[in-house]
Amino acid sequence: MTREQTGVLAAVASSALGGIAGGTTRFVIGATDAVTLGVFRFGIGFLILLPVALWMKSRWPRGRDWIAVVSLGLLFFFAFSVLFNQAYSYTTAARGALTLSTMPLMTMLVAAALGIEALTLRKTIGVLIAMGGVAFALFIGLSHAPPGAWRGELIMAAATFCISLYNVWSRPFIARSDPLAFLTAGMGAAALCLTVWAFAIGGFAAVADFGAPQWIAVGYLGILGSALTFILWVFALSRASPTKAAVTITVNPIFASIVGALAIGEGIGLNLIVGLIAVGLGIWIATTQAVPAKT
Repeated sequence: MTREQTGVLAAVASSALGGIAGGTTRFVIGATDAVTLGVFRFGIGFLILLPVALWMKSRWPRGRDWIAVVSLGLLFFFAFSVLFNQAYSYTTAARGALTLSTMPLMTMLVAAALGIEALTLRKTIGVLIAMGGVAFALFIGLSHAPPGAWRGELIMAAATFCISLYNVWSRPFIARSDPLAFLTAGMGAAALCLTVWAFAIGGFAAVADFGAPQWIAVGYLGILGSALTFILWVFALSRASPTKAAVTITVNPIFASIVGALAIGEGIGLNLIVGLIAVGLGIWIATTQAVPAKT
């Protein structure tokens, strides 16, 4: 298995865990707010990652790289986090995840606009097939959207743009430190800012009303939906190109919809199975090279 293929597999696993986190966020957001939920998710994640990074003697950013690493952390774990959580206060797990699945196309366009990665025909076809599969899997089943769902989808589109920029800009800084240190530094900076904001708005008062389901959801978001998900994602970005990593986000809506069906009552059916097959085909096309014809 090549270095890039390992990165793509890590990105698939990260996207699957992220899809579950999306459904979990939809489940728990009604009991708290977007900022405070971000504190739990990334504060717990940071507390897990920091001792691991120190124990492994990770190579931390140096000099002016700290400015970029902290800025990227705020872009992803602060701006993206708040927008992502807020989106799910308006729309369903399936609709929010469908909007987020446009990230591969947005990442390709951002990378091409910045001259970082060429936009090839094969990558474009793969992403479009995968996104078409997601659209088929989810759009057909979306018969009853909640009032104001369009607000959630617009907010999720803004969140998607944030993560697309992060995907494109992160790779050189990951290479100059290491994935774990890069991730820990950025997540820690964002968690601090989120905590200050949550205290300012009195967000922690809602914790008194949490029951076991809410604490289980928060535990998942902090441990698996934060620490493990983003270790895998940053690992993927260090080995695969931004577009090849981003295309795996099309796995996300499938898992978000499954959680939505189990925890919130959203239906799933044959359309999701067909969509998952199309997603797998699209990922394969976008992340492999065409075999040259023999002469």
